[in-house]
Amino acid sequence: MRILLPLIIISCFSVSVVHAQTTDKEKAQEKKREAIELMDNGKLDESIALLEEGRKLDPDEPEFLYEIALAKYQQGKFDDAVQLLKKLVRIKKATGRVYAMMGNALDEMGKPDKAIATYDEGIKKFPEEGSLYLERGVMELKKNDQNSALGFFEKGIKAAPMYPSNYYRAAKIFLDSDQEVWGMIYGEIFMNLERGSKRTEEISKLLYYTYKGEIKFDSDTSVTVSFARNNNMILLDSKLGKEARVASLTSQMTAALSSSFASRVYEKTLVQSVIGEKMINLTSLDRIRTKFLRLYEQQGNDTLHPVVLFDFQHKVREAGHLEAYNYWILGQGEEKAFGEWTSEHEQKWNDFMKWFKENRITITKGNTFTRLGIVVEGAVRSAGK
Repeated sequence: MRILLPLIIISCFSVSVVHAQTTDKEKAQEKKREAIELMDNGKLDESIALLEEGRKLDPDEPEFLYEIALAKYQQGKFDDAVQLLKKLVRIKKATGRVYAMMGNALDEMGKPDKAIATYDEGIKKFPEEGSLYLERGVMELKKNDQNSALGFFEKGIKAAPMYPSNYYRAAKIFLDSDQEVWGMIYGEIFMNLERGSKRTEEISKLLYYTYKGEIKFDSDTSVTVSFARNNNMILLDSKLGKEARVASLTSQMTAALSSSFASRVYEKTLVQSVIGEKMINLTSLDRIRTKFLRLYEQQGNDTLHPVVLFDFQHKVREAGHLEAYNYWILGQGEEKAFGEWTSEHEQKWNDFMKWFKENRITITKGNTFTRLGIVVEGAVRSAGK
């Protein structure tokens, strides 16, 4: 008994310690959840205080440092944020998000070169972090270098195909260019990935007005479709840094290589889809898009040039919701007509929304859509015939 009693005491003590540790972690997590909610509501000082309390309870949890840095960033205390993020790097607890925020903070501090170096370092360490390519591309946009920016955005799409913001940025550039075809595809993919946001409404309008602006009825028997430029010139800027120069060259070479798909496949199919129409509105665009998908498949392009977006449209059509989907995609461009259609087809719209909520587009490394990817895929499949 003299031996057994101490063992029982030690055992009970060990259980109590483990239980206390578990409880502390749980308390810390609860404080973190509350702190994030406070931060979302703009109560930054209260959020930081709660995060500090949670950090004391669970000092090994790196998310507390990250969230405190985020709150400091939102307060405009960029140097404080950078110091906290650097600590995460030193203790080897950094993630791609850490490098993205650190680069943003450095840029806000008027240190763009250090910001760029931080993004580049982050990309090397976390090549699948989509936000790093986004921020790196934005730095090139600030220099008015759209080719370099596109190079980063499209690398980001390939690296993180379910991250929406790179599609958004790429779509915005292309829809304001003479290569709208890529903006049409990137933009619609973006809308499927990020539903119900202000950016989604913005892209919906841009897609609608691009259709309306680039499909022109010259007469009763003549129509012009212009979504792609056929001539491409490659320009090299010696003033660019190495990473930006490579990104710019890649983007321009991709444009040259991908022009055949844009003009010979996309535009050609769209021209055929417009035959018989007299004007562009939501109703005619539903018919045009439905016919486009059918022709794309009938001509074998779904096999030779598979596009994940068109595969998803096929799925929507098979479920019986393509009309409602087309109205959703373009509805913000003609809001009155969109509202009238949903009111007149309430059951059809509700059925679509229920299905749509449960069926999202899935993009993997194997079916990611990029300009260069569509060219390479087509060449490989043609060679295999």
